[in-house]
Amino acid sequence: MIRASATLFRLKLSLLNGISALAGYLLFPGYGDFLSALAAFVGVSLLAAGGSALNQVQERDLDARMLRTRLRPVPQRVLTRSGAFAAGVSTLLLGFTLLGYVGSAVTALLGVAALVWYLAVYTPLKIRTVLALPIGALCGAFPPLIGWSLAGGHPGDYRVITLAGLLFLWQVPHFWLFQRRHAEDYRRAGIPLFPTEGAIAGNSPFFWLWIAALCAGAMLLPAFGLIIRPGALWYALFPVPLIFFSLFRSGQLLFPCINCFPLLVTLLLVIQKQS
Repeated sequence: MIRASATLFRLKLSLLNGISALAGYLLFPGYGDFLSALAAFVGVSLLAAGGSALNQVQERDLDARMLRTRLRPVPQRVLTRSGAFAAGVSTLLLGFTLLGYVGSAVTALLGVAALVWYLAVYTPLKIRTVLALPIGALCGAFPPLIGWSLAGGHPGDYRVITLAGLLFLWQVPHFWLFQRRHAEDYRRAGIPLFPTEGAIAGNSPFFWLWIAALCAGAMLLPAFGLIIRPGALWYALFPVPLIFFSLFRSGQLLFPCINCFPLLVTLLLVIQKQS
């Protein structure tokens, strides 16, 4: 049951969302407190976990057709649809309650917006159009907004919008490389994909354009003083492995390198907050 729960809630992805929310919290100027920072991390992780459970209820038939997902608890009938739905709703309620109690109504409403966008917009579009990929990437912009709002900031502040926009840019090559790795599985399930042939070889202008945008966008954080020295000096090296692995067609190394980006930003903000 522990393994089934971990799969239902997609713990790694949920925790990564929590880390992005923590980055938004730490970005807010001034001194925060440990419990509020923890609430941002846990609250958003719970929302992501609950959303994952409801998504697997939605896509149970699709999951059953894909090798990558056919062993998930709902298609395997380890959990019933009603059981998975109840687990998802309960987890979401915990997340909303925590964010609303520690933060504000705006904080909780941002969580609602992220959930609605993921379940009601992105999920139905995924089987209809390749444009679902950039549309769904907007989900990645919400966690830092939630963390920033919980810290007391306005979600329209340019500083958190810069970070949120950067994580939006990060989502697209992240998921595109993931789709490329499982392309045959996606095709078998009838999910339309962006052309993946040659994506690492540089034959795809879309992929190169997005990598270039990510590298350029990443430099906005030190340019706007959101990441300062000495961390900014190390952070400025981030585009180097992206360009190197892209040029040498090393998708196996490019994928984990891109995955580490939210962790890198959050770690630098933690160090910066302590200095």
